[in-house]
Amino acid sequence: MLNNSGKRLVIACGGTGGHLFPGIAVAEAWTAEGGEVLLLISEKQIDAMATEGYGHLRFERMPSIAMPGVFSLKMPGFLLAFLKSFFSCRKLLRSFGAHAVLGMGGFTSAAPLAAGKSMGLPTFIHESNAIPGKANRLNARFSLAVLVGFEACARCFGSGKRVEVVGTPLRPSVVSRPSKEEGLAYFGLEAGKKTLMVMGGSQGARRVNELVAASLPAFSDADIQVLHISGPGDYDLVKPSYDATPGVGHLLSFCSDMQFALAAADLAICRSGASTLTELGYYRLPSVLIPYPYAAEDHQTRNAEIFSAPGAAELWPQRDLNEENFGGKIISLILDREKLAAMSEAAERLALGDASQRVCEVIEGSLKK
Repeated sequence: MLNNSGKRLVIACGGTGGHLFPGIAVAEAWTAEGGEVLLLISEKQIDAMATEGYGHLRFERMPSIAMPGVFSLKMPGFLLAFLKSFFSCRKLLRSFGAHAVLGMGGFTSAAPLAAGKSMGLPTFIHESNAIPGKANRLNARFSLAVLVGFEACARCFGSGKRVEVVGTPLRPSVVSRPSKEEGLAYFGLEAGKKTLMVMGGSQGARRVNELVAASLPAFSDADIQVLHISGPGDYDLVKPSYDATPGVGHLLSFCSDMQFALAAADLAICRSGASTLTELGYYRLPSVLIPYPYAAEDHQTRNAEIFSAPGAAELWPQRDLNEENFGGKIISLILDREKLAAMSEAAERLALGDASQRVCEVIEGSLKK
């Protein structure tokens, strides 16, 4: 049981759903035990959309700062923006009365962590992926401890840094885990059909969306219904394909109630961000993982391998997929009952559902010292 009544935690978590949703999950767990939270998010559209429905939490927007190459002509501008953000964060931490700072990853976390460390506050960074990006390698220098989602990531920070394996936090709404029947009913889907959920991540995945759109007639002929979360950037791209294939399923630009989508699905097609994988494991959901091929240090492939190696998912490199082979491969897999059952069992063994509590316990423990 936590004892953080009155303790104020600042969580820097903007920029992507993979940072934001775990940050919100920790905020919910921290406030549930009497603490106070301030969440720092970016000015991106995805942050505005994802924070809807969380009026009980306090959010502050701050500019996103992407670090260029060391010898880039943009480096002086980056350093100037970083310093401006650093002093702004110091002022914000002081006015909030922060007791600790947690960064959920990316350069959005760098200035708040540096500001917190300069003020003598306990600071922590969470890395959800199998290998850290350059942002979190930098953030680790400002952190008392590194909290990781996967055991495989722990060794990436060296022996001189305190590292705790905690998993990746899940939003309370996702933890609620509704029944399959409730999930299907929520989207008006048919109970007698196999349900394919497509999710490109909070910002979409164009090639995945294109492949699915091209395969809709084949899915319809196979009596497979599709729940497709395209991302706001690709909605208009794929909508004509759904209009041309009536009754094939349900298309959304964004889904704030992912618990129902995860519950409804028999198979998921998605990228392999760490938050997505955590949700797949928790819902015991078989998946086809198509890693984003341009992710920093190819970390999405490393993430996907953690699930594909024990058989919880199939890893399909994007370069191997095209409009001619994609639909048939998906249909063959989703209709294989025995294969899906084995994948589901393997996914369940990878599940970690109490990561939010673990993160809070580490932070709260530092405040006792």
